[in-house]
Amino acid sequence: MSLGVVMIVHEALHRATQLARHWSDHGCPVVLHVDQRVDRDTYNRFVDSLADRDNVLFCDRHRCEWGTWSLVAASQTASELLLERFPDVQHVLLASGSCLPLRPVGELTAYLRDRPTTDFIESVTTEDVPWAVGGLNTERFTLRFPFSWKRHRRLFDGYVRLQRRVGYKRRIPLGISPHLGSQWWCLTRHTLSAILNDPRRAVNDAYFRRVWIPDESYYQTLSRQHSKKIESRSLTLSKFDYQGKPHVFYDDHLQLLRRSDCFVARKIWPHADRLYDSFLSDAPSLSAGAEPNPGEIDRIFAKAVDRRTKGRPGLLMQSRFPHQRWGNRVTAEPYVVLQGFSEMFRGFEPWLASFGKVRVHGHLFAPDDAHFAGGGREYFGALSSSAALRDYDGTAFLTNLIWNTRGERQCFQFGPADTQDITWDIARDANARIHVISGAWAVPLFLSEGRFADMRRTAARLQKTESAFLKVLLSDHCRARVKIQTLSDFVLNPIEPLQDVLDQLAARDRPKLTAPPEMVHLGGFGEFLQNLKNQGMHLHLAGDFPTDYAPEPAQPERTTPYLVTK
Repeated sequence: MSLGVVMIVHEALHRATQLARHWSDHGCPVVLHVDQRVDRDTYNRFVDSLADRDNVLFCDRHRCEWGTWSLVAASQTASELLLERFPDVQHVLLASGSCLPLRPVGELTAYLRDRPTTDFIESVTTEDVPWAVGGLNTERFTLRFPFSWKRHRRLFDGYVRLQRRVGYKRRIPLGISPHLGSQWWCLTRHTLSAILNDPRRAVNDAYFRRVWIPDESYYQTLSRQHSKKIESRSLTLSKFDYQGKPHVFYDDHLQLLRRSDCFVARKIWPHADRLYDSFLSDAPSLSAGAEPNPGEIDRIFAKAVDRRTKGRPGLLMQSRFPHQRWGNRVTAEPYVVLQGFSEMFRGFEPWLASFGKVRVHGHLFAPDDAHFAGGGREYFGALSSSAALRDYDGTAFLTNLIWNTRGERQCFQFGPADTQDITWDIARDANARIHVISGAWAVPLFLSEGRFADMRRTAARLQKTESAFLKVLLSDHCRARVKIQTLSDFVLNPIEPLQDVLDQLAARDRPKLTAPPEMVHLGGFGEFLQNLKNQGMHLHLAGDFPTDYAPEPAQPERTTPYLVTK
């Protein structure tokens, strides 16, 4: 016996019964916590439906409410009972009544058996990367939240404003470094027992009792103190929309869930009979030995979010208010902005300049100087490479550069290490053609030989900057033509995005690209990204880069859809 399951249940008890029996049948003891709001008769019938199972237990009940301490208390009570009654359990999986196993339980237990000291819990520091939709990343740990966000919203908001006005801040207990992450974790017996038996548990519990949404921070923070090894990811597939609400999976998501290779998924619709019948059957596994790969479906969800928020041209509907689209172009002619390309290839700028009548500049908005094509100190129109002169009015600098070079297509590099004052100007400019390889800034860090702690701080800063730039590009005010692709998708097929760049640079006689320039060596790059994650960084812009990635020649015949095309 190696895996035990803690299930937190509040509705659809017939599905919870089915899931508990499935875990039980495959040798996994289950402890269920049923919300105290479930009436006594319904609860008794639920208990009776599982009375024939010796390895299925029920713990004391709490009245649970979203965003409050009650959810942590429920998981504590159930976990304590599980650890006490089943001493052979080595890993504990926290699940809900809507969490559905997608692969045979034996594969999950074998996976955990090969990683006996690894805790699978998303754990991200609040200082590095924005996390929550709607804010309160840091303030959730420094303010008090005695009122329910759902039932007493006006009191909740009013009390937050009052604390801000008077400058109130809670003292974070000594030794606690706040982390955030998914509620759904899989912890080792060692780590979970250490958290529950911590001599300072009374202090920790008293503090987190007034933290907002403590179920996303309690275990995520304390596991950092006790874990031997953390994989900062969840084994449960859980997707959220742009408003922070969980996606619900229905019967027509069957093939999508199978492609994810994940062990568990939530949130499953209670009436999705096809999903339950398919995944709770004894059919042979189609992904035996495969590493969970949620990135396989990320592109589809990104498209769904784009359709939900942007819609389609010429289509207005109740759920999307039409925006007035207006504004003048910043520049006189089209130009191309590339982010991440020069980091991926050796000698990229002269290679690109060899195609047609085009000037390929370096980083025009680099902190030290404007890197003009050819390395000159002045450019057409008496433009100086001085950063001080350029930054006095970055918009005028760009406008003059394009005006003074009419008839010759301009292209320049841009990145999160550059001066960012120009971002809104190029985003609003309908003449701009912007191509982004998100997360490519990590490649120079990987190739450098600096201290890992310094690289992690630099990576967090660059990702925050790039995230802000992508937010600008995805806003309703953006008029540029934008194509965004994650680094993990780009390395699979660099030909297609490079061809798009060439097509926009060469107005006539567009060359047909058959091979990309020499790409930098990325062997071991996936492990580098995973190390950043394991150190508490929520690394999301590079995509789902496999840890065992081995470089291989590009395959032009494959197509890799862009995440965003404007």
